[in-house]
Amino acid sequence: MAAHFGRRLRKGAATTAVAAAAVAALSASQAPDVTADDHGRQPTAGAVPSPDVSADGSATGNSPYYTDLPPLKSPSPAPTIGTPVSRGPAESGIPATVLDAYKKAADELRGSKPGCNLPWELLAAIGKVESGQARGGRVDASGTTLSPILGPVLDGKGFAHIRDTDHGAYDGDSTYDRAVGPMQFIPSTWDWAGRDGNGDGKRDPNNVYDAALAAGHYLCRNAWDLSVDADVKRAILSYNQSQDYLHTVLTWLDYYRKGTHSVPDGTGTLPSGRSDDTPGAGSGLPTPKPSHSNRSHKPGRSGKPGKGKPGEPSAPGTPPPSTPAPPSSPNPPSGPSSPTPSPTPTETVDHLADAGTAKLTAMAGHDFAQKIGTRAETKDGKGVGKVRIRFTISGDTDTVFTGGEKVATVVTDSAGVATAPTLQAGETTGGFTVRTLVVGRTVHGVDYSATVTPRAADTLTRTDGNASTCTPGGEFAGQVQVKATYKGAVADKVAATATLIKSADDPAENDKGPFFKDADGNPVRSLKDLRTDGDGLLTLPKLYADDTTGTFLLRIETTGGAALTVELKVEAADSSADPSPSPSTSPSASPSA
Repeated sequence: MAAHFGRRLRKGAATTAVAAAAVAALSASQAPDVTADDHGRQPTAGAVPSPDVSADGSATGNSPYYTDLPPLKSPSPAPTIGTPVSRGPAESGIPATVLDAYKKAADELRGSKPGCNLPWELLAAIGKVESGQARGGRVDASGTTLSPILGPVLDGKGFAHIRDTDHGAYDGDSTYDRAVGPMQFIPSTWDWAGRDGNGDGKRDPNNVYDAALAAGHYLCRNAWDLSVDADVKRAILSYNQSQDYLHTVLTWLDYYRKGTHSVPDGTGTLPSGRSDDTPGAGSGLPTPKPSHSNRSHKPGRSGKPGKGKPGEPSAPGTPPPSTPAPPSSPNPPSGPSSPTPSPTPTETVDHLADAGTAKLTAMAGHDFAQKIGTRAETKDGKGVGKVRIRFTISGDTDTVFTGGEKVATVVTDSAGVATAPTLQAGETTGGFTVRTLVVGRTVHGVDYSATVTPRAADTLTRTDGNASTCTPGGEFAGQVQVKATYKGAVADKVAATATLIKSADDPAENDKGPFFKDADGNPVRSLKDLRTDGDGLLTLPKLYADDTTGTFLLRIETTGGAALTVELKVEAADSSADPSPSPSTSPSASPSA
């Protein structure tokens, strides 16, 4: 979690029901790793779904968080979702700039990922638990925190073990990573999830607009619909893989949905309890804190001892300074040395190898039929299971994985193979690269080249049924319309051209006969940059005829080789023959004999 706020001492005795409820929640605080499916999602198991496999396991690296809960109408040892709350002005107030960042992020997601249905209250709930709404709104006018918000060093001593991934650029630590900013992203996650939320051209995890938008996209990946309860739980657990964390965020989500308001920046309520400062942490059985408050306090996670900081109380679970340490024996008894811990699966990986990936090619706007398979192997070529492989799309492309992200992290199966989610080609054609690496290790990876080809059609069929004849100087009835298909399916958004050619053997543009008109009414006999619509239909502009008669050819062609030639005839109108003149009845000029 971020820098520790001033703690308010609590007095009194907490009921045993609190501890009982905490133990029940803590027993499932770390969900097992599972492999993402074809859509980057995981199978649901039980009432509370397992978190998805994301970069480094979670957005925060499972860093500590604030455990304060909203106030209740009456004290309750185990508050649940739906419990009536008293929306006090302090607890329900959110600093104005922070609240604005949450709402703007949700608005952006409504446009870019409408199927996600992200409520801004979920961002507010996570922001409350992660940083106390950016330390009560201590941000400047642009939304950047007045001082860095940093979590503890993730050196494996009571927390996750994540070696430096950003050379200290975000967290100032070039040895280990730390969670950064108001939404507490670890650098390796921010590297791909970071967004520019305030339009200043930078992606800064310390800026609440950038961090809120990044958190929104993070929660909306994997095609999750956050109007569905199960997907809400999946998304929250992917942020921090703890059932206690899930309960805390859901409680604040429910609280904020009942009503909130803005307060001036810097005046927000500061939280006081953290998941890593509960007495007894690390013993396997949390000890509740005493309290006189009407606020229920959620104990922290088991097995997460605190990390002491200068000017703060010593880490929970350690003897107080006044308690003398037991004298050490001058001659400690000899005995067997502690066994060397077995290496983790990740530590045994020597390199990554291709697992039979076929050539990666897809038409713009379509899914790639092929999938990327990568195998984690030891030095002697054996597959290693339960290793996180990160796939990253790079290059000038709008291709994404299913779910809309350019990064996906998948756990290898028992054979050591990780299969990336389906690639979805955008409209940008050309080549790009998918890079792979082992999360938490620096080993030789595999780069995969992929290509997006233009949308294409292989067949054109005329559909208008209009007559293709005209009189000199007139106009053709109706408009020529064709339908494009590719392998029998509708070929939408396919580029096409239409040209009035000289002959079947000479595709050059004709200089006489039928013509289209440009915006100024001038004759045009070639049309470029045409495109079929969503139904594969292409309707050409109206055709006109000059005073030249004969049969003319209109050639329509598309990307992919589809072509169709339409005959156009310009003929003079038929005229009826004049009737024969009547015999003359005029008198003879010659006089009679």
